[in-house]
Amino acid sequence: MQRLIALVCFLSFTGTVMSQPNRIDIIRPDAPELAAFGADSIGVRTLQFTDPGRIDVLNTPRGGDSVFYDRTLTVEVWYPAALRAGQAAAGEYKAVTRNPAITATLHGRAVRDADPKAGSAPYPLIIISHGYPGNRFLMSHTGENLASKGYVVVSIDHADSTYDNQQAFTSTLYNRPLDQRFVLQSIADLSTDVSSFLNGLVDASRTGIIGYSMGGYGLVNNLGAGYSDDIVGGIMAPQNRLLQEHATGNPEYRSHLDNRIKAGFAVAPWGMNTGFWRPQDLAGIQLPTFYLAGSADTVAGYANGTRAIFENAINSDRYLLTFKNANHNAGAPYPLPQEIIDSGDATGASHYTDPVWGNVRMNNIMDHFVTAWFDLHLKGMQERGEYLQLVPDGADAVYSVRQGTPQADHTYWKGFAEATAIGLMLEHRAPGE
Repeated sequence: MQRLIALVCFLSFTGTVMSQPNRIDIIRPDAPELAAFGADSIGVRTLQFTDPGRIDVLNTPRGGDSVFYDRTLTVEVWYPAALRAGQAAAGEYKAVTRNPAITATLHGRAVRDADPKAGSAPYPLIIISHGYPGNRFLMSHTGENLASKGYVVVSIDHADSTYDNQQAFTSTLYNRPLDQRFVLQSIADLSTDVSSFLNGLVDASRTGIIGYSMGGYGLVNNLGAGYSDDIVGGIMAPQNRLLQEHATGNPEYRSHLDNRIKAGFAVAPWGMNTGFWRPQDLAGIQLPTFYLAGSADTVAGYANGTRAIFENAINSDRYLLTFKNANHNAGAPYPLPQEIIDSGDATGASHYTDPVWGNVRMNNIMDHFVTAWFDLHLKGMQERGEYLQLVPDGADAVYSVRQGTPQADHTYWKGFAEATAIGLMLEHRAPGE
């Protein structure tokens, strides 16, 4: 009966938005339980932060003195909102796509510049960090979803790494960990600024980071895995050994880490398959981390990529969710924009699609586990641990429910309807394993 009601509600919802493509807030009837939006309305605002005196990787000469500049980052901020009477819970985003000539209009539930809901504040902070290239809207489905559940979510446009401003890869390699920490500090500053809407709204001492691809590369470093000393002077690394700042062999590296980061969610983190970490580097991670990957990832790698990070981060409590046969786009990107389809130009289309899995389904599954993970580690909701204590292979789980009551032999994934965990694996390693 519950699934029938969910299907009716889904069809009713989709019927009202069929004329509105590119929705980032669709919850399928087969979505796991925690994918559903929370009780809070959502506000959204766009901010800019400038970090003065950052090394300018693009203009620093090889073998010469470092050049410095002011690095400006645009961010999208989602937060629990208090909507005024009659204010519709709806909004849109103008998002440059992987084909920079095409801008997509995304539709969601966040209201631009809505008043914040202060009654339940302060809220934990989540930072979202995209890949190379990407932008702050790529995981907007997660941003809205978490804000509806009592989080302030900040998604970064990483300069030199966006669709319409993609520069040399060396800038991303150097700047990604710094950008994540700089945005954390910038939000923390606004949380005590009486002139800011974030004043009193966010608790930066409870911060989680979601990093996809190069965002995961920066996240793993900020969790405590310094980059390999062997890679610092390599052909891929930035000039003048700039990456030494983030390397295990730098005696000051760990002092730069931010202890307000309490947990990470790394989606297909790039770098292991190209030598950026050794086992001894990954052993430096002590914070709880959830990894998500496709088993057929040809960009970040799987056995030699995300799985290798998971297996070698031996001093942390960690999980690995695998989408069987999915490639690098598992979980994170919102679905292929209609504007790219309508253009007849397939440029950039593969950035949003997977040959095996549907994006909305993957988005729903990712947001389910994101919710469980951060509710557990940032809000202390111990009951969320039940959503992680699962039979490792979803295909091996037994669904045994009669008249709504689980039977003694029921081992199916908590929150998943019958047959919906097939194709998924969730593995756990405790510290020391």
